[in-house]
Amino acid sequence: MKPITTFVRHNGIKALLSFERSMQKISKGRYFRKRIFNCYCENVGTDVRIIKETDTATFIAKCDENGNIVDKPFKILVATDIHLGGKMRFMMKSLGLLARHIADEKPDLVLFTGDVVQTEYQQIDSVQFAQYMEKLGVYWAYIFGNHEAREEKEYHKYFMMENMRRFPHCLSKHGDPSLFGYGNFMINIMNSEKSIQQSIVCLDSGRNITSKYREEYGLPDSLKGYDFLKKNQIDWYKKEITALRKEYGEVKSMMFMHIPLPEYAEVMDKVDDFKYVPSGKAEILYGQQFESVGSSPYNSGMFDAILELGSTQAVFAGHDHINDFCARYKGVYLIYVQCSGYEEYNLGSKLDVPEDDWPQGVTVVDIDRNGEASYRQRFNIMYIKENL
Repeated sequence: MKPITTFVRHNGIKALLSFERSMQKISKGRYFRKRIFNCYCENVGTDVRIIKETDTATFIAKCDENGNIVDKPFKILVATDIHLGGKMRFMMKSLGLLARHIADEKPDLVLFTGDVVQTEYQQIDSVQFAQYMEKLGVYWAYIFGNHEAREEKEYHKYFMMENMRRFPHCLSKHGDPSLFGYGNFMINIMNSEKSIQQSIVCLDSGRNITSKYREEYGLPDSLKGYDFLKKNQIDWYKKEITALRKEYGEVKSMMFMHIPLPEYAEVMDKVDDFKYVPSGKAEILYGQQFESVGSSPYNSGMFDAILELGSTQAVFAGHDHINDFCARYKGVYLIYVQCSGYEEYNLGSKLDVPEDDWPQGVTVVDIDRNGEASYRQRFNIMYIKENL
């Protein structure tokens, strides 16, 4: 979509929604119900504060009532593939369950690893999603998946990021404009010694391989499939981690994206359709695999860069709805964030598995005072059963 067309459409939708909300208020709710994101959520609040910001990074810390940084464990809740596409019943279910997890866990940061807002009016509905998240009162960040836009520099993707990043608790950034995509940024968690407890690296993993990048990387025209992290993103990651080390000493870090790295395919071997077994190449901590790893057919070398630097302990991805393992491969944890939504395919639609056994939920990262991390799952079914 051309930038000027997207700009006009964006503002037209914004005016329409403003009119609808006005009519809803005048009619006392009889007309023009809110399009989405109108379900109940509990304000959780936070003791996290922003310490400083750059164009590509935000430095945060847990603080006491006087604003002094305190050394406490830090908790991150990660959700992915909610696929809010317009089916009200599923949107209310997904967001309501997400709110329950957040209320019970009280995370310091909530991360979304893509394919979340997919409605027809997603530039504006990203605003409604941000408003919903702001009601929770916790810091959060949004990373793009492969369904938010058709091209990595398409203008409405810019609008989505622009809309969300302006909210007080949103830590997403456009990132360096010279890099591939929108939303390559970092969140650095500080401790009382003004060193870094953990560094969170967030990356736009794109959509599909385009002819532009086949030509740039010397790839054959026949190579098609999901996108890959570009060299400028890998170089940026290495530069940023090196700069942090120079200023703060050794840095522990984690990486978040939507499309998994090709190395995820080393964890399991395919036996049959929807049946995978451990390959023996990785230590599996939890979870299963039921579909092939939806990574790019081209390996651009991010995992090699991770091994070279030795800073990143874990990589998180979404994308594959019915995979949810956590495995340690060559010293790095490869983690599938659990699918959090219901509008797209799941174990029920693929294998006729009862909902009691679906992995839908969120993934939680517990970081201790020394920056060491552990990983665990929370399942939606525990809340669904409460209401049966």
